[in-house]
Amino acid sequence: MDLLLVPAVLWLSFSIRLGEFYLPPSHQLWIFIAAPAIALPIFVRFGLYRAILRYIGFRALWAIMEATFIYSLVWSLVVLILKTDGVPRTVYILNGLFAVLFIGGSRMVARWIFNYSNDGRSSRLAENKKNVVIYGAGAAGLQLAVALKMSCEQRPVAFIDDNPAIQNLHIYGLKVYPFSYLSSLIDKIGVDEVLLALPSINKSRRKEIIALLEPYPVHVRTIPGVSEMAQGKVKVEDIREIEISDLLGRDSVEPNNDLLNRNIKGKAVMVTGAGGSIGSELCRQILIHHPSALILYEQSEFQLYAIEKELKKLSGKSSLIPILGSVTNLRRVTEICQAFQIQTIYHAAAYKHVPMVERNPGEGIYNNILGTLYTAQAAIATKVETFVLISTDKAVRPTNTMGATKRFAELILQALSSDKTRSQNTRFTMVRFGNVLGSS
Repeated sequence: MDLLLVPAVLWLSFSIRLGEFYLPPSHQLWIFIAAPAIALPIFVRFGLYRAILRYIGFRALWAIMEATFIYSLVWSLVVLILKTDGVPRTVYILNGLFAVLFIGGSRMVARWIFNYSNDGRSSRLAENKKNVVIYGAGAAGLQLAVALKMSCEQRPVAFIDDNPAIQNLHIYGLKVYPFSYLSSLIDKIGVDEVLLALPSINKSRRKEIIALLEPYPVHVRTIPGVSEMAQGKVKVEDIREIEISDLLGRDSVEPNNDLLNRNIKGKAVMVTGAGGSIGSELCRQILIHHPSALILYEQSEFQLYAIEKELKKLSGKSSLIPILGSVTNLRRVTEICQAFQIQTIYHAAAYKHVPMVERNPGEGIYNNILGTLYTAQAAIATKVETFVLISTDKAVRPTNTMGATKRFAELILQALSSDKTRSQNTRFTMVRFGNVLGSS
């Protein structure tokens, strides 16, 4: 196409400049042959034939403008240097302008043809597509709309945005409505889903929006937050269900790193129950603060294998040591604390599932109470600096066996802490976890 368009554009420039149907004389024919010979290598160099026309965008159009400008400039210099007669100066300018118009325009027409034929093929599948409204007409919403238009499962039909300045305008062919129009969109268009494209809003505002959407018969999903969108790309597969964390009425409280570093940085740290949902998350957070060594103490072989495999990618310069063992084995715990000169213990090993402990009270008592006692005694014997018990809110006025065993474990630590003759080198502390998001 370019092989035909480049000389055609040059002929058109002559015809418009001279105001007649131009027939070039024989001594000018070479400039019409030279035009594509100059243009095509330049177009190749600028990547005009590497772009997929169906998805051609602004960056490709800018490359076309650069390539055609360079071509017209080089062609003009060649003609001027060789002093070819009968070439008006206006032709040089017209040739450059028309080259941009025709070379770029031909590609836009091709894109339209490809997309039109693709729309015709996909129209047969349109009945199965879900009509989707995107809440948030910012950068994330626009990227999501672009991704969805190429999807075979969802069709974006409108934006909803709280910003009055962009309401009733069109973005990427979709109209922006205020929230009050959602009901009419559901009735008229048949909206199936609302996708929240609001990665930067805080938790309280997200909770408000979800509460506003609750009365409507639509499926609500969301895209990741800012921390998960570091690359600035939104893909259809990034859309996820609304999670419990999205419904929290407050933002997460940032940890005080100075406080955490006191018990972790540069120290030998042991986590009991390291393979559990709470113990494993403790290990991930501990590694962020660069302990000299992290000892993973776990009685389940598979859970220990899984957490060690995961943490190897995060360990950096910290030594990662997996140890199989039970907290009810006093000798084993003591030997480990002695061998690795443990300075901080996070005691997360416990049976925590209320119904399971109710059905197996003996094992619950043995593991939660005696396991805590033996680990604490090992800490005292090896002069561990800090012992942190991960307790539970169910230890408050307990009404079940699990809660009672954890309360008993707390009382053991309080008793040991008050006996300064025995625990003068070890500081016993505890924290009660409530309902932990993401735990088993």
